[in-house]
Amino acid sequence: MDRQAEISSFLRTRRARLSPQQAGIAYPSSTRRRVPGLRREEVAELAGVSPDYYARLERGRISHASPEVLESIASALRLDDDERQHLFNLADSAPRPTQTRSNLAEKNLRADLRRVLDSINTPAFIQNHRLDRIGANRLGRLLYSLPADGSGDTFNYARFLFLDQRAATFHRDLDQARHATVSSLHAASAKAKNDRELIGLIDELNARSEEFRNLWELHDVGLCRIGSKLLTHTLVGELDFGYETFTLTDDDGLTLIIYTMQPGSPTEERMRILSSWELTHSASHNHHTSAAAASDQSLRELNGELNGALPQKCGLPLGTGTAGETVSPMHISPTESDMTMLPLPCSCEDAL
Repeated sequence: MDRQAEISSFLRTRRARLSPQQAGIAYPSSTRRRVPGLRREEVAELAGVSPDYYARLERGRISHASPEVLESIASALRLDDDERQHLFNLADSAPRPTQTRSNLAEKNLRADLRRVLDSINTPAFIQNHRLDRIGANRLGRLLYSLPADGSGDTFNYARFLFLDQRAATFHRDLDQARHATVSSLHAASAKAKNDRELIGLIDELNARSEEFRNLWELHDVGLCRIGSKLLTHTLVGELDFGYETFTLTDDDGLTLIIYTMQPGSPTEERMRILSSWELTHSASHNHHTSAAAASDQSLRELNGELNGALPQKCGLPLGTGTAGETVSPMHISPTESDMTMLPLPCSCEDAL
C-alpha cells in the first residue's frame, strides 16, 4: 500500500462529504460549486493553517504535523472518534515492532483465553486486527463450519466475505458485513503500518475483488463494536444474532466477540438442535472432536434427523413440496424457498 496515497485519499474523501452549510460556512445555496464538499482553502481556514500547508498535508506529507494541527484538521472535517484516531495513526511515522503480542498469540492462544472461550455458553470467538479467527468455543466452531471448511482453528473472515462465493448464501447481511470489514481493515492498516501480512491481505483483496476495491476507495473508518449478524447455517437454516466486541488489553490487537440470542427465539432453539446433534454424533463415533471431523455419511445422518422428528418436535419451519407433501428445509430447493442449504461437510470455525 502507498502510505501517502492513503493519507491523501482519506483527507480528500472526508473533505468531499462535508458541505459548507455543515461546516458553518455562509454560502449562497444558489451558487454553483465546481467541487463536492469543501474546498481546500475552506478547510485550511477552519483549521487555522495556511492553504499551502493544508495542500501539503492532503498530498500525504503529514508525518511532521503537530498533534495540535491534527486536532484542528479533525475538527474542521468533523471527524468522529474512529476517524480522528485513524488520522493520528496515519500521521504516526514512528516504527512499530513487527512481532507483537498478537503475532505470538496467533501461534499459541493463551490457555487462559481458551478457558474464557470455553466458559461462554453462546458462540464466541477471538480474532486479530487482520480479521484472522484464531480461536472459538464449541458453539462458535459449529456455527462457522462453512467458512472454516475443515481448516482447523483458524481462517480469515475478510477473505471469506470477498473471495468465497458461498458467503452470499451464508450471510443474509452480506453488504453490511463487507462494509464493516473494510472499515475495520482501514483502521488496522493505519495502526499496524509495518504489518506485512496485513498489507499483503489488503493488496490481495484489492487485486481479486471489485467489491473490496469499491469499498476501500470510500475510506470509511470504524470499528463495529456492537451489532447484528443474520446468517443461514447449512444444517439448521436462518439464525439471527446480536454481538458485542471486547478489546483484550493484555493481548495487543486481539478482540473477543460474543454472540447473543433472544431467549426462546427460533435461533436459540436451532442452535440447541445443532449442539445436541454434535454431542450425539461425537459420542456415537467414539471421539471428542468437533463437527469439523464429520464425514459426508455423518451429514446424511444429520439430514435424516432434521428431516424426521426434529423439525416437528422443535418447531423448525416446514415447507410444501411440489406434490403438496410437507417437507423440511433440507428438502426445499432454492426455487421453493429463500433458504439455501449447502451440501458441505460440517467443519468448524469462528467469525464475527
